[in-house]
Amino acid sequence: MIKSMTGYGKAEFESGNKKITLELKSLNSKQLDINSRLPMLYREKDLIIRKEISEKLIRGKVDFSLFLENLGTESNSAINESIVTAYFNQLSALQTKLGLPVSEQIMQNVMRLPDTVKTVYEELDENEWLIIFANIQKVIATLEEFRVQEGAALEKDIRSNISDIQQLLSQIEPFEKQRIENVKAKIQDGLNEITLNGNMDKNRFEQELIYYLEKLDINEEKVRLTNHCEYFLETLDNTQDVGKKLGFIAQEIGREINTIGSKANESNIQRLVVQMKDALERIKEQLLNVL
Repeated sequence: MIKSMTGYGKAEFESGNKKITLELKSLNSKQLDINSRLPMLYREKDLIIRKEISEKLIRGKVDFSLFLENLGTESNSAINESIVTAYFNQLSALQTKLGLPVSEQIMQNVMRLPDTVKTVYEELDENEWLIIFANIQKVIATLEEFRVQEGAALEKDIRSNISDIQQLLSQIEPFEKQRIENVKAKIQDGLNEITLNGNMDKNRFEQELIYYLEKLDINEEKVRLTNHCEYFLETLDNTQDVGKKLGFIAQEIGREINTIGSKANESNIQRLVVQMKDALERIKEQLLNVL
């Protein structure tokens, strides 16, 4: 069963006085592209998170976010008392020197000055990290389940379109005999128009006709197209990551369909070729999202 590259996972939990929210989403991409958003406290674990994601998700454009909400009264910001006191004393002395009254507004002005508030950096608790990492693994598993569900829908649609191509290919055969007769008649009419005295080497005509019909023969293309479709379905049954391989097989299917169309010389066959191309385009669009 194939997997989609589209997926989403989310987890919310509390650890101590913190509420932590994890979000993981992925979209289609030719390779693995991980973008992570982490609070400063957890930046040191970024490589571990990326390694875990890359081992499980293989391919896709992946966005991982960790949001932190403090549920307690503690804050990592504190007033820098020594700086505030120094500012206050200097401004008070300056106002006294200038003969200005010292008012409570002086504190408002002090708090706007640089370095009056300092940030106290918290150290990461390893026990808390173990809880977070376990939830990261759960979020990845949730996203993987999402990918499997999306993949099932993709597979159903892709199989339907391959079946359409196979059915359309089988409809070509009834028109092939008439196609050959039409080619013969067209060549004969052309020769009749340019023959002056009815002189024509019939053996030479038959040789040229056989050569021309061989160049227009589409049996080999039909056999190869049938084989490519069967190989595509066999690959689709593989449980490994087969998105790129299916894309290559789809290219080969397209090559055979195009060759049949260029050799057709028959309106009914060309209409069938157009319908096969339409089904193949739908397959290619879906394969862009297959892992």
